[in-house]
Amino acid sequence: MLELRPSCENCNISLPADSEAAMICTYECTFCKSCVDEVLKGVCPNCGGNFCQRPVRPKDMLIKHPASKKVVFKPVINK
Repeated sequence: MLELRPSCENCNISLPADSEAAMICTYECTFCKSCVDEVLKGVCPNCGGNFCQRPVRPKDMLIKHPASKKVVFKPVINK
């Protein structure tokens, strides 16, 4: 089950469970669409994979399976 991490790993912007701006790689590294497009150029800095939009979990299912509160903040140095 997806963790639905609460924020972008690069800029730390909030990405709530219903955010359409949340992007994930195959390992669930989580970034906002802006960082994926502008900073990362579509390549995950952790695994080298690509990104897709994170699915939105229906509100009734969030009660049973809540979003993660684990913040991963590892800003990418933009060279």
